[in-house]
Order: sequence, then C-alpha cells, then structure tokens
Amino acid sequence: MRIAMNTPAPDFELPDFEGRPFRLSQLRGIRKVLIVFNRGFT
Repeated sequence: MRIAMNTPAPDFELPDFEGRPFRLSQLRGIRKVLIVFNRGFT
C-alpha cells in the first residue's frame, strides 16, 4: 500500500527499542514525524 506525501499516516503500534508498545498517534499534534521502513533480508 502506498501513501501519498503530506497525508496523515494510519495509526499503528510497534514495540520500541525496549520492547514497550508505541503508537504513532502518541506523537500526533506534538511534532512532525518521518517514517522509514527498511525491509530486512534473510
């Protein structure tokens, strides 16, 4: 799925570096966020 630039991203939850759940919506309205997904290789 592609999302156009400058459009709100859908909310999602992932573990942070310490394993705690983090939701994108926690940053909404506080600051701008750049999201980069790197695909892993096996």
